[in-house]
Amino acid sequence: MSNIVQSNESFLENKSSCLQFLVNFSMPNWYYEKKDLRNTPSIQDGIDFDTERRYRKEGARFIMQTGTSMGLGHNTVATGVVYFHRFYMFHSFKTFPRYVTACCCLFLAGKVEETPKKCKDIIKTARSLLTDQKFVSFGEDPKEEVMTLERILLQTIKFDLQVEHPYSFLVKYAKCLKGDSTKLQKMVQMAWNFVNDSLSTTVSLQWEPEIIAVALIYLASKLSKFTVLDWVGKQPEHLKWWDMFVQDVTMEILEDICHQVLDLYQQPNNETPPDSPPQLPPSKASPPAKRANISPIATKNSPTIGSTPVKTAPPVPPVVVEMEANPIPKHITTDNTQHAQPHVSGPSSSYNTSVPPPGPPQPPSQSWQPYTHQHTNNYYQSASGGNRNNYYPQQ
Repeated sequence: MSNIVQSNESFLENKSSCLQFLVNFSMPNWYYEKKDLRNTPSIQDGIDFDTERRYRKEGARFIMQTGTSMGLGHNTVATGVVYFHRFYMFHSFKTFPRYVTACCCLFLAGKVEETPKKCKDIIKTARSLLTDQKFVSFGEDPKEEVMTLERILLQTIKFDLQVEHPYSFLVKYAKCLKGDSTKLQKMVQMAWNFVNDSLSTTVSLQWEPEIIAVALIYLASKLSKFTVLDWVGKQPEHLKWWDMFVQDVTMEILEDICHQVLDLYQQPNNETPPDSPPQLPPSKASPPAKRANISPIATKNSPTIGSTPVKTAPPVPPVVVEMEANPIPKHITTDNTQHAQPHVSGPSSSYNTSVPPPGPPQPPSQSWQPYTHQHTNNYYQSASGGNRNNYYPQQ
């Protein structure tokens, strides 16, 4: 009998070890240090950092334009952009033309977000948006090129298809803020548009969506001169409103995210960026499956941002890409409920910004629990032995 018990215990231990092994090595970590963003396959392939950043921005905005033209929602578009950024952490822009990859990412994102579009329709829309010179990269059979690339994309991102975005956290956090409803609505609309524009940067490769949402609410509150003095669930230990949701996020981290977004609006010496060089068409003798090494490299741990000098925020710039005028939810405050809450338009948005109306405001007497990120680092340990997600309070 004792032998059977020992055998069962040994089996359970081995099973537990196997499961832990699968968890540790199967779940990729999609957050990178800044040094990794300066040592991507494209940079190793001879593309300088600024050019790669421009290629990423062009690809992200192309996904936004294509998604808007096809009536896709903000979650589908954002998921496609995140796939795009992750893909080029493993492959070079010289190997995979960005506009073909962008169509492939949007095609996959549509299926994942349950808003599927036919591949031929995405290609047709892309053809209407791209010049002949840029569309050359799709080759003689654009559909086959996109469909073949989809298999490489899936293997590159290790079939990790579910992506969270800052939008839901933005609305969740805004519902807790108190203040003048008009100013609050304007501030949240501005923050929503900053989230749209942040997709053109690599902040989604550096920080979790909760932290991005906090940073861009912070940025919008500064630019709109809306000071958050009170919020639902405020506790004596909460120095800032975001301490309810994420703890120990330093101002250096928030400012770093804000600066990366604000840099989108700065054109040095008022010069327009140069046109992208023509992309060579794919060779039939070397299809994507043979051009790529489809075994992703090991990911790195997330960054530790040092202190950065505080920059003076410029006035709210016009967003480059035209957005739909649909507002975000109107009723988000928990006070001033006796007054009408008019719609206040923020900066124009780059694609559909409509979201479902939030539920009723939470009563002040509700007992708030600190938010713990669902992907707290049980999966990936930092190189220093520490836990990266020390920003999320323990329950």
